[in-house]
Amino acid sequence: MLTNLSRIIKFGFQRFTRNGWLSTITIAIMFLALIVFGGVNIFNVLSKTALNSIQDRIDISVFFKKETSEDEILKVQSIIKNLPEVKSTEYISRDKALEIFKEQHKDDETISQAIEQVGENPLLASINIKAYDPKQYQMIASFLSGDEFKNDIEKISYDERSANMIDRLIKIIDTTTLFGLIVTAFLTLLAVLVTFTAIGLVIYSSRDEIAIMRLVGSSNFFTSGPYIVEGIIYGLIAAILSTLVLWPIVYFASPYVKVFIPEMNLRQYFTSHFFVILLQQILFGIAVGIIASAIAVRKYLRT
Repeated sequence: MLTNLSRIIKFGFQRFTRNGWLSTITIAIMFLALIVFGGVNIFNVLSKTALNSIQDRIDISVFFKKETSEDEILKVQSIIKNLPEVKSTEYISRDKALEIFKEQHKDDETISQAIEQVGENPLLASINIKAYDPKQYQMIASFLSGDEFKNDIEKISYDERSANMIDRLIKIIDTTTLFGLIVTAFLTLLAVLVTFTAIGLVIYSSRDEIAIMRLVGSSNFFTSGPYIVEGIIYGLIAAILSTLVLWPIVYFASPYVKVFIPEMNLRQYFTSHFFVILLQQILFGIAVGIIASAIAVRKYLRT
């Protein structure tokens, strides 16, 4: 079995090297499909990072009246925590709010002097609320606007524009991802057809040799194996080349990506996930090669 397998691999490499132009064209088409496939995967990572970054900046701030006691505020916080839409809450007392305000404006002497002249803390206690889904903020805001809390809550601060911006961003990302998947599917189909044609031509040119092998009792596995190996070689080479080409693209694009998504270091991500990305490319490329080769071999063996 091992001897037959080694011979199959050897013959597969021989057939690959004999068909220079066909091999080059096939690898080129696979390469394009894998570039788009890798690009779509990287884009998905960028889009998720961008969405998470924007979502982390959105919350609802509930400000309480000065006469509302801390116990009452903590009771309201407990009720809010139990809402299924709420991810987390943070209570900020009046004193803590004043500390944060002073720290944020420590370089502004006018504001610092104004605070001192007022003589008392003008800020209100608040609860910052984060939801699991940006679409749920409106529901939370409506709940807090009910009669149950009107005696305790002074105002509710909610930036609906940010939530709408996330909705638009999600639509753009979904549309772009779908377009990328369609292009990948088209190029993959093209790669399968080209590989199928290339393997078919090789099989046709070797039809006499194959006929003799079948007459002397060679198994279908031994007869078709070299062509499957040839398809695997196409996919493997295309995968390695596409990953190597993606690296300089990522290297030069990284500074521009960081301008729009400060939390994302694309170079670092690609470097730390290099072998994962390479494995994805290899598996995709080999799958395309095997499928195309298997279809071509199956068609020949049936004739």
